[in-house]
Amino acid sequence: MGARRSVTAAVAGATGAPFALAELEIDAPRADEALVRIDAVGVCHADIQARTGALPVPTPLVAGHEGTGTVEEVGSSVSGLRPGDRVVLTFDSCGRCGRCRAGVPSQCDHFVARNFTAGTREDGTARLWHGSEPVNGNFFGQSAFATYALVNERNAVVVDSELPPHLLAPFGCAVQTGAGSVLSVLAPPATAPVVVIGAGAVGLSAVMAAALEERKVVVVDTRDSRLDLALQVGATHVVNASRDASDEAVRSILGGGAPYLLESSGSPAALGDGIRALATGGTIAVVGTSQAGATIPLDVMDLVNGSKRLVGVVEGASRPHELIPRLVAMAERGDLPVERFVTTFPLNDVTAWTEAVGKGEVVKPVLLPA
Repeated sequence: MGARRSVTAAVAGATGAPFALAELEIDAPRADEALVRIDAVGVCHADIQARTGALPVPTPLVAGHEGTGTVEEVGSSVSGLRPGDRVVLTFDSCGRCGRCRAGVPSQCDHFVARNFTAGTREDGTARLWHGSEPVNGNFFGQSAFATYALVNERNAVVVDSELPPHLLAPFGCAVQTGAGSVLSVLAPPATAPVVVIGAGAVGLSAVMAAALEERKVVVVDTRDSRLDLALQVGATHVVNASRDASDEAVRSILGGGAPYLLESSGSPAALGDGIRALATGGTIAVVGTSQAGATIPLDVMDLVNGSKRLVGVVEGASRPHELIPRLVAMAERGDLPVERFVTTFPLNDVTAWTEAVGKGEVVKPVLLPA
């Protein structure tokens, strides 16, 4: 194995501990790995959940799963990546299980272990080190809150794009999840209305995708600033759930229930409202995550008699090597104006970006290592 190199990373030293900058070492790439210089990385809700312990992730941890950057080295068995390639990093999958072979890597049998709970390579070895101590450097197969990341071919997508790094980063998770869930899972017919609960980066990406067709797009959130932004990127109607009963408001706007609804807020209460807001035969795609083990009361009679369909969706049910380049091309044409919700921060200004995230002041923080 080649020599390790130094990396600067934002590390959560223990569950619940704040992110803090640290100097670590990263392994040289193994035969099936590539070393990527991180040019930008988005901050996502899952990164915060990993730090707080809401998701079962081992610490010490380098989070970050919306990395984008440039390939610097590749292992001997890597065929789809070359030094100099621009890549968007996304979720990891095994490529061997039945779901992966069926072309649904987001439903990989080993998704939870490879993206959350293991914290190591498949063979149990670490990628990142603090002296002789291992650090979880395998979050979503990348741990991109750092200047470098080790990845596999399956979670590094080559993109031929002139978009700057800070706009490419969200495509690895937020844009892929929101837009992909609308385009590939809900797949509403032309003119059919779409309702989106939660106007974060995922929800706004869903709004943009839904607004590609002439239709009513209703957005529900509790913050007027987010609702104003939703109107700017394609929403036709907005509902502030802190002032109005959102299920009743949606039914009033649409003259009945919602045929297609995306729940991206991660709030159990909002999920319950979304189910009640569905029309007979309607579908709700659930992408928002809450504390592990969270439950909601469910009116089974309403679900059955209303022929309502509840679908859990991971990463937009994406085939990343197909969907991400498609979405990036849409952004280049102006169809997905992600620049409307991105705010950049230096990676090393940990106080600034963690405070902004904690206060909800920005929709999609993107960290710049250099």
